[in-house]
Amino acid sequence: MIRAMTERSASPTIRPARTSDAETLGRLGALLVEEHHAFDPARFIAPGPDTPRGYGRYLASRVGKKDAVLLVAEAEGAVVGYAYAGLEGPDWMALRGPAGVLYDILIDPAQRRKGVGRALLTAILEALDQRGAPQVVLFSATQNETAQRLFAAVGFRRTMVEMTRDR
Repeated sequence: MIRAMTERSASPTIRPARTSDAETLGRLGALLVEEHHAFDPARFIAPGPDTPRGYGRYLASRVGKKDAVLLVAEAEGAVVGYAYAGLEGPDWMALRGPAGVLYDILIDPAQRRKGVGRALLTAILEALDQRGAPQVVLFSATQNETAQRLFAAVGFRRTMVEMTRDR
């Protein structure tokens, strides 16, 4: 699951997150909130001044949990992305059995299109496979076509469409 950076390859190092990564995870998580809010402000919450701290604290609280997988990508010694997934039991409302659920994957904008996202996605899928997840599901913002292409390239298929109605 762990990949090391070499001189010939720009592949990042993928490693389990540590609680000491909380500040960077929070900054990246706030970017995720900001991007989604920009996609559709009526659907997604707006980031606030406490978003980085709160998001980082939440993600750090998931480190080492049996039902969670939280990985980071490092390039040149700095965390440049993360992926967060969980193992869930059957969900009657989602009409599915036990599954791995990919909640977040976010790459620092300066590091995108360098293979970091694919490396993180591959690593988190391997980790979920090793933990026995029979399938992996995720949600993607409709406008996030770049991410959807990456997900399709590693075998995800469309199965649901979320629709929102505002008052």
